[in-house]
Amino acid sequence: MSAAKKAVRKGRFIVLEGLDGAGTTTQVERLAAVLRAEGHAVLTTREPSDGPVGTMIRQALTGRLGLPGGAGPLSPETLALLFAADRTDHLTARVLPALAEGKVVLCDRYVLSSLAYQGASLPMQWVDAVNACAVSPDLTLFVGVAPEVAARRRAARGGAPELFEADEAQRRIAKQYVAAIKLREKRERIVHIDGEQGIEAVTDASMKEIRKLLGRKR
Repeated sequence: MSAAKKAVRKGRFIVLEGLDGAGTTTQVERLAAVLRAEGHAVLTTREPSDGPVGTMIRQALTGRLGLPGGAGPLSPETLALLFAADRTDHLTARVLPALAEGKVVLCDRYVLSSLAYQGASLPMQWVDAVNACAVSPDLTLFVGVAPEVAARRRAARGGAPELFEADEAQRRIAKQYVAAIKLREKRERIVHIDGEQGIEAVTDASMKEIRKLLGRKR
């Protein structure tokens, strides 16, 4: 058994998932503020992480890193393996130590993203297998929005487009999320949050689920 599987988890590990434009990044910060106000020690983090492998992934997603000689972008298999490698580093460096200290860890994206994004072009079972060392969250909140809504939000925020942000790709990924949730929901608690509500309503609905978790004895 890996060190990650053996690690003591006194805290709670909560993940937010959704399409690009679902608002997960905004909600992580809002939820952290509420939890801190209620007296909880909180770590906010994200994937890809800010570690060495995560930095490579961000370069690949924005077209700054590809195959040698300008032969094209990294292959889907390479990206999937990089995400899995970043995840193990991220767990070891940040997530598991925070959980051992009793903190609530809020993570923007995790394994479900790999299953949906890389699983859109690769066998999902293979993507699941290469992430076998990743510990399961205590709670995953899937912030659901229609691809069209997510597209409008991405357009409004501006910025350089990333590898998976094309509308057609996001429609494919939305379907893959459904399959990914079906694959994982027997192993972990995944709750759907209506992401098309106002920002405050999404926070309130998310906090309702988080309070249920935090009030439950291990």
